[in-house]
Amino acid sequence: MGKKNKGKPDYLLLLSVLALLGIGLVMIYSASSVATLTDYNDPYYYLNRQGLWAGLGLFAMAIMSRISYRQWNRWALPVMGVSIILLLCVLHPSIGRVVNGARRWIEIGGQRFQPSEFAKLALIIFTASGLSKNRHKLKNVITGRLSYVILAGGICGLILLQPDLGTAVAIGGTAFIMWFAAGFPILYLGGLVFLSVPVLRHTILMEEYRRNRLLSFLDPWADPLGDGYHIIQSLLALGSGGLFGVGLGNSRQKLFYLPERHTDFIFSILGEELGLLGAAGVILLFLLFAFRGYRIAVMAPNMFSSLLAVGITTMICLQAGVNIGVVSGSIPITGITLPFISYGGSSLIPALAGVGILLNISQHTKAAEENE
Repeated sequence: MGKKNKGKPDYLLLLSVLALLGIGLVMIYSASSVATLTDYNDPYYYLNRQGLWAGLGLFAMAIMSRISYRQWNRWALPVMGVSIILLLCVLHPSIGRVVNGARRWIEIGGQRFQPSEFAKLALIIFTASGLSKNRHKLKNVITGRLSYVILAGGICGLILLQPDLGTAVAIGGTAFIMWFAAGFPILYLGGLVFLSVPVLRHTILMEEYRRNRLLSFLDPWADPLGDGYHIIQSLLALGSGGLFGVGLGNSRQKLFYLPERHTDFIFSILGEELGLLGAAGVILLFLLFAFRGYRIAVMAPNMFSSLLAVGITTMICLQAGVNIGVVSGSIPITGITLPFISYGGSSLIPALAGVGILLNISQHTKAAEENE
């Protein structure tokens, strides 16, 4: 489609992302400044690094928004191939870097990145491309459905070896929603859920730290200074915030009480400082993103762009839901960041690149073209 036939991008989607990104930068500084002043003698240490990654992410988003989404249909196979190679490389002791007991990182030029974050977007692109090209084969259980289930399962398996259960669940959940959107039969999807439950149960129970996380979720006060410590401190932060919060920068839990205060548990600090109203505002921004993202999917010009929009929107919203569920004690603890808000370039840059693809698709919807 030529430039003259392109409409305007979805500005509400873009606004929600920029608002979340801005809130994230403010909260990263607030949550980390005391610790970094002690550790690095620089209260802006994490803010400066996140600002750099945000700039790179916005640049990636701008580039992706100008690349026609159709190109990803052609690049799906090599993108998926590179992703699988990186997931294999990170497991090699001489390549993968161990952080907090998990081998999830590859270091290049002093900078580390997580191949699993790239794998999220790669699997979405490949699945959308394959299902749209072979939609006439969806009735065939083997070639039309099982191959995509095996691929997603293989990717999740490689990520579990790192180990990283949270990311594996997020990828599996995103793929499942894409299969549903593509028209997989309900009974088939129900069978996959039935079969995945014992696999997930075994995955949790086979590792002692995962068992302990599950037990601490059921009763965190049974071990308040051990496995229950994270969730107790998180709930104290959220409870202390009340309706209006204790004020920006005035968190007490960030004073070395709450671990991972600027990454996985940043929403706890946000709830403490900005209160229920601030936390609800962030949730509403994610809901706005979800509404606009799925609207783009519904109004997309073809099956490929529709599935691509579904996958990207689900990936970000599912991750947000899991993170907020963890910090509020609604689901067991798993290491997963809050999109656009938590500290970390490995998750931020691919997420913003995905938003760029969404924005490009939004320029080709019927509504965008009619408004041009």
